[in-house]
Amino acid sequence: KTLFVKNLSFKVDKDGLAENFREFDGFQDARIATDKESGRSRGFGYVEFDSPDNAAEAFQKMNGADIDGREIFVDYAE
Repeated sequence: KTLFVKNLSFKVDKDGLAENFREFDGFQDARIATDKESGRSRGFGYVEFDSPDNAAEAFQKMNGADIDGREIFVDYAE
């Protein structure tokens, strides 16, 4: 139910990530991993869905998509 999204632009914040995944059924939340000292994005994040089927649809459509000029890579979080 949770997708791992990497190769994000450092300018993409939680709201920007959510905006790109909100169109999919079952979207629940988005989080950006940040550096503890600087608070700056680490270039990856997580997107949560309410079911594995909804996560799978987002995975299929968003893996390789462009967000803020960068090709993102999506995988299932472990």
